[in-house]
Amino acid sequence: MKYYIIAGEASGDLHGAALIKALKKRDAAAEIRMWGGDQMKAAGGTLVKHYKDLAFMGFSEVLMNIGTILKNFRFCKSDIRAFNPDKIIYIDYPGFNLRMARWAKKMGFTNIYYISPQIWAWHSSRVHQIKRDIDKMFVILPFEKSFYKKYGMEVDFVGHPLMDAIKHHTPDPNFSKNNQILADKPLIAVLPGSRKQEISRLLPEMIEVMKKTPQFQFAIACAPSQDIALYQHLLNKGGLTAGVSLINNQTYSLLSVAKAALVTSGTATLETALFGVPQVVCYKGSPLSYLIARKVINVPFISLVNLIAGEKIVEELIQGQCNADNMRIALLQLFDSAHRSELLAGYEKITALLAGDGAGAADKVAAGIHT
Repeated sequence: MKYYIIAGEASGDLHGAALIKALKKRDAAAEIRMWGGDQMKAAGGTLVKHYKDLAFMGFSEVLMNIGTILKNFRFCKSDIRAFNPDKIIYIDYPGFNLRMARWAKKMGFTNIYYISPQIWAWHSSRVHQIKRDIDKMFVILPFEKSFYKKYGMEVDFVGHPLMDAIKHHTPDPNFSKNNQILADKPLIAVLPGSRKQEISRLLPEMIEVMKKTPQFQFAIACAPSQDIALYQHLLNKGGLTAGVSLINNQTYSLLSVAKAALVTSGTATLETALFGVPQVVCYKGSPLSYLIARKVINVPFISLVNLIAGEKIVEELIQGQCNADNMRIALLQLFDSAHRSELLAGYEKITALLAGDGAGAADKVAAGIHT
């Protein structure tokens, strides 16, 4: 069978790679062509577009790059026609994928969606387009099944793929030694995001926190899509030229030894929670993007941790509140024993909600695609 997979972000690359492996277990002769990243490429198939060329964050950034985005749409349509897949699999990335699905449905292709767009957070009316254009939807958050059911659409909850990724991760036993992590100072993991725009906005504030809390040591998780020179430039600009570790492609090993974390809102907040690391969630967008978001978003939280729990588990510092002073205060609070215990109890609740029936998410999706 021939599959065309479209993932447009680092998290989609991770989950897409697991799905490709699961598909190949069921169909050794599978032909796979995809948009994704290095992990999907390593899993097998032909990579035609890398997500690092697709990641435009926020409303204003999309407008500034509209020419490139339209060019990508045209290329994708042409490439799908030439490949003529049996099934197209969309992984999250809704701004692009929902538009492609609409076109593909009209062209007679079978559309599979894995990891639902967050339409429960904003622009819920898109559910009608999904009902029309998507033949099968696999969701990874427990409340999404009931959300779709309200609109008369049956979807499959497969559990969260991060549960599988973390369960199968083996931490590097030499991580601390190789990265000069000291045993006598609490280690703070800094996850400033995966896109250049968010890193450039948030890391300078996080650097100020590092300068004001010498009782901690810090390690920055560098996004695989970004050049390490970006992080070094921001550290130098912030006047912090030594004493901070830059970690490449070892975020999970970092989280396995960290005592707390500063995390940009996104998938990383959930990864941090599943590793049991107390965190402060940070978000700062462009003024225009934030203004528009405030008008359309209809959920009380921005972090997956709090959304899944249905209550405030972790502190969220958003836009104007997202500054070095507030980050420092919130970070110090994570070392208050009562607060820390309450937060970790909330993490246990989330883990239970995401477990599903214990089977691997990617394996369940691969099985569902073949039924």
